[in-house]
Amino acid sequence: MPEGATATTPDDGLSSRQRRLSPALIVNTGEGKGKTTAAMGLALRAWHQGWSIGIFQFVKSGKWVSGEQAAMEVLDAESKRSGNGGRIDFFATGSGRRWVRKPEAEPDQAQAAREAWDEVQLRLSEERHDLYVLDEFTYPLIWGWLDVSQVVAALATRPGTQHVVITGRNAPTELLEIATTVTEMTKIKHPFDSGQKGQAGIEW
Repeated sequence: MPEGATATTPDDGLSSRQRRLSPALIVNTGEGKGKTTAAMGLALRAWHQGWSIGIFQFVKSGKWVSGEQAAMEVLDAESKRSGNGGRIDFFATGSGRRWVRKPEAEPDQAQAAREAWDEVQLRLSEERHDLYVLDEFTYPLIWGWLDVSQVVAALATRPGTQHVVITGRNAPTELLEIATTVTEMTKIKHPFDSGQKGQAGIEW
């Protein structure tokens, strides 16, 4: 099969170009490592294409600058300086460093998640970005901080060609049903299992 070819041709009356321009909703879920890493890799491709990018981290705190945030800020500065690549707006709206949080442990974080989602909805309605990265977004959904049906409806009806990638474990079924791509990261082995803590350059 030629590179880029599909196994089937949909009978939807659309041209190949029209299908290429259809908005993607990508969900990276599962117990394994690599969900955020893959999403940020996609953002690098989008930057190279000159796309406007909005990155929202729903659990990580802006007080703790991750490697991905530092790198994206450098790329945004390069875009401003030279005109190469796309613009990147980066928001770390949570209060934690890891996904392991109990819903009742951070009451302010629930409100922060709702405010961040309100901002995402506003930007979607204005078609502000070509790509949105909603990192660790499944947790506000499964913890009940956001209404899953409302979120799914907003994503399903977003205007234009706005691509969205969502990361996090235990993605709700309703979200998976409207996604165009779902990847489940399956853990086979991880250093955490033997008591090793996270490593700079690997986990952050």
